[in-house]
Amino acid sequence: MAQLTESVVRLIDQLSKLPGIGRKSAERVAYHLLRVPTDEALGLADAIRDVKQNVRYCAQCFNLSEGELCTVCQDPQRDASLLCVVEQPRDLIALEQSGVFPGLYHVLLGRIAPLEGVGPDQLTIEALVNRVAQGGIREVIMATNPTTEGDGTALHISSLLAEYPVKLTRLARGVTAGSVLEFANKEVLADALTGRQSL
Repeated sequence: MAQLTESVVRLIDQLSKLPGIGRKSAERVAYHLLRVPTDEALGLADAIRDVKQNVRYCAQCFNLSEGELCTVCQDPQRDASLLCVVEQPRDLIALEQSGVFPGLYHVLLGRIAPLEGVGPDQLTIEALVNRVAQGGIREVIMATNPTTEGDGTALHISSLLAEYPVKLTRLARGVTAGSVLEFANKEVLADALTGRQSL
């Protein structure tokens, strides 16, 4: 029976460690990399090396950055009195793509998850409290994910910020525009009713 070479086995093993990539997908990617021109495959290797060597967390908000501050924190047009708190850099990107938020961000780099061994000290919560304590922020928008851990994280942060003169808000949740009530699940409907707004 034919055996894979040691290099191919090592590549498949490394690829299968990526999130969402099982063994079969890793094999497909490995065989694809073997088929493409060498410069294309090495371009991927170079891109991975560059990311690991050049990308760090922004010194102010903990977004991904190639300098001390990320592009959002460097933008003088942003409203520095508005601060949106998100769990991960990918959440920041999602909000930025909406094109409607004019303020700055703070990335927690996770959420409080006791069952996974993640406590408040492992997140950037202390840095967030320090930013608010320095003054100049009028509103903190909690944009953690609408999960048990996300809600718990938002509640913990809200209690820490309660002593400061800032408005604490949470992203609205509920029925999306264009949807039909009979097809919405009970959690969505509960959020919509609880977070209802004046006309």
